[in-house]
Amino acid sequence: MSSLGQYAVIGLGRFGISLARRLVEAGQEVLGIDVDEERVEEAESFVTHAVVADATEEKALTSLSISNFDCVILAIGNDLQSNILTAMLLKDLGVKKLIAKALGKRHGKLLDKIGADWIIFPERDMGERVANQLLSPNMLNYIELSKEYNIEEIMIPSNLAEKTLKELDIRAQYNVTAIALIRDENILISPPADEVIHQKDILVLIGKTEDLANFSNIQ
Repeated sequence: MSSLGQYAVIGLGRFGISLARRLVEAGQEVLGIDVDEERVEEAESFVTHAVVADATEEKALTSLSISNFDCVILAIGNDLQSNILTAMLLKDLGVKKLIAKALGKRHGKLLDKIGADWIIFPERDMGERVANQLLSPNMLNYIELSKEYNIEEIMIPSNLAEKTLKELDIRAQYNVTAIALIRDENILISPPADEVIHQKDILVLIGKTEDLANFSNIQ
């Protein structure tokens, strides 16, 4: 289980709500913030706390002790001005880690100059994710670590099933490393070499993007 962290999600639109819900499901504490009372009421059913507040007001952020959170996710959607102003306030208030949603390339550059630690382009990233999954049908999910390296969840192809990791020898054969095994919603970290891999199992692999693609395209 993930270690407990404290997150604040500012902006409870579809992106913010989805992100907040996933964090809560992973056992994290989440504060949801939005100026829209209806959105806050919706979030109250699953986040740890939810408040109606204008994040462009320094007093509102200070009253929430925003700098005490481990990570703040700025998910304000179509209001570019509010997004930028809030990002500036959050950095001025000394948040430990700021993840910000960008509406486009220029917006992303502004957020980078302000000092956002991680800039997310939801539409672009989702487009890339769908394309990657279409091209690699065995790949279920991935995390981009850098331009060269990914962590990917890959469904075991039938011709590799019922063999041990030692027999598969994927590190030597495909230049990727198994860091976890997912079976029936249970996760086994660093699976042993004698672990038998079944057809419905999912391997969590780390490696170069091209090597992972070669493995996930095995028929």
